[in-house]
Amino acid sequence: MGSDDLILSLEQSVEKVHTQSLDLSFNELLDMYIDGELDINPDYQRLFRWSQGAQSRFIESLLLEMPVPPIYVVESETGKYQLIDGLQRFSSYLHLRGKLVADHLEPAIVDGDFLELQECDIVPDLNGYKYDDLPTSLKIRLKRAFVRVEVVRKGSDSKFRYHMFKRLNTGGEALTSQQLRNCTIRMLDSTFIDFVIDKSRSENFKACISNISKQQGLGSFDQELVLRYFALKNYKDKFVHDVADFLTEYMEAVSDPENGEITFDYAQEDVVFEKLFLVLNKALGDKSFGRAGRGGVQSNFSVYHYEGICTGLLSKLDEIDPENQAHIDALKESIEKIKADEEFISVTTGGGKNSPGPLNKRIQIVIDKLDELQL
Repeated sequence: MGSDDLILSLEQSVEKVHTQSLDLSFNELLDMYIDGELDINPDYQRLFRWSQGAQSRFIESLLLEMPVPPIYVVESETGKYQLIDGLQRFSSYLHLRGKLVADHLEPAIVDGDFLELQECDIVPDLNGYKYDDLPTSLKIRLKRAFVRVEVVRKGSDSKFRYHMFKRLNTGGEALTSQQLRNCTIRMLDSTFIDFVIDKSRSENFKACISNISKQQGLGSFDQELVLRYFALKNYKDKFVHDVADFLTEYMEAVSDPENGEITFDYAQEDVVFEKLFLVLNKALGDKSFGRAGRGGVQSNFSVYHYEGICTGLLSKLDEIDPENQAHIDALKESIEKIKADEEFISVTTGGGKNSPGPLNKRIQIVIDKLDELQL
């Protein structure tokens, strides 16, 4: 590509972007939030994780009139703003003013809970104060503290907004890949991620993956597993090496209305998903994805077993009647044999198994063994 073509390509991208810079006080932002003019997506709000000490030190910095990094918002077609960067800072101010809801934290923060300042290290005398206890002059200083607000105006290209959100929120706070996907993909379209989240709440699915760790659950790993199932079912040939990138690319392909590469049949996918996890739950329950041990299948969770069994079982699913106990018993026996198979163990344990070769091998083993299943 010549230099003139490169410049033209950049200029054409710039033309799709409309931005505006505003200087607003935190009190103005608070009023906008209360009035519903500034929105924080629930998936994004759950990423708030600053300790009360970190929140307090941010409030201390406002009182000391230190520079504050800008906050980024996108403007909807109705003129409302959606926060896409600055969650930790703005949520800290909401907590100070008793307007934060963060039920994902321990202990949970509810509307009406006021931040008690603590661990302030420049002005330790602030520790122990809540907003209502502060002198009037300091309350006014906090209300009038200004922050630069960068607005991505309505009419800007949705893909630009999506990539801007993804880049702003990559780094900084340690988000899981799925938490980042849940928030960023809404810049393109929310239909698919809402479907993924809904399927992660399916009772049979939840029963089968119930042995994931609490930490994994907090990091939306259950939703990543649903996404992983659909990606391997429909997009496996595009998997090259990095699973995180593969899952993100599949979600983008389904969610981008202008892509045209993938048509996702929600009704049919729903039926297949529900049947798959119904028969697995009936056959093995919470041991569906456990490894084989001396005493039989263990109560643990292996993502490699999940990939191989879910994807491989699709080849036999139409023949299985969930209401036929003989079918369920035969499936249970077959999967238990697969888990104890030396070749299957070799491609589901140890390092270096997160690549197309071992992935395709473990799926094929399940397909071949289930092909022997007599129903």
